[in-house]
Amino acid sequence: MKLTVGTDSTWSLRVWICSQLAQLNVEVNVIDLTSSDYKSEIFKHSVTGLVPSLNEGTFVIHDSLAIAEYFNECSDGALYPSLSSERALARSLCSELHSGFTNLRAQCPFSLEQVTPLLELNEDIDNELIRLENIFGSAHLPFMFNSAGVVDAFYSILAFRLKAYGIKLQGKAGEYQESLLNWSNLKQAINLAQSWKNA
Repeated sequence: MKLTVGTDSTWSLRVWICSQLAQLNVEVNVIDLTSSDYKSEIFKHSVTGLVPSLNEGTFVIHDSLAIAEYFNECSDGALYPSLSSERALARSLCSELHSGFTNLRAQCPFSLEQVTPLLELNEDIDNELIRLENIFGSAHLPFMFNSAGVVDAFYSILAFRLKAYGIKLQGKAGEYQESLLNWSNLKQAINLAQSWKNA
């Protein structure tokens, strides 16, 4: 299977981590999103013109949530908890991240370079951080559920982004944030992202 990703694409990194959790051998195809013709290059691999996309030979899956679900099926459920209630919560949390936290995304864009810390937090950012602290504070530790899964893959990238801007959550939420930052899968993903940029 071929996974098409983009440089500095947070969703590409999330899906790559999911592939590792599922222990799947994926061929990574990197597209430089800073190049002038990046859109035409993506369209060669994805009908949406977006990354990531997964080519399975006879069909192509687009969107990170759908790819994560497919990886979960390919690995006999390795990405989700065994309890149905926890699986439902995991899907809810991933969907919330997928469509939410728009202010954090806008004001704290993902970067592998050093960025200026966010010293002033407006009300919109504060509200999203309160929600995020609530989510992180519900983690079983060291992962969201009993073992590493899709929620950790998705939220670890956000934990990295928060640290870059000098945002450290408090209490148990801070413990989960720190656990994600020390997670070997996240460290590997960040190193890989650096190599994509330098290729």
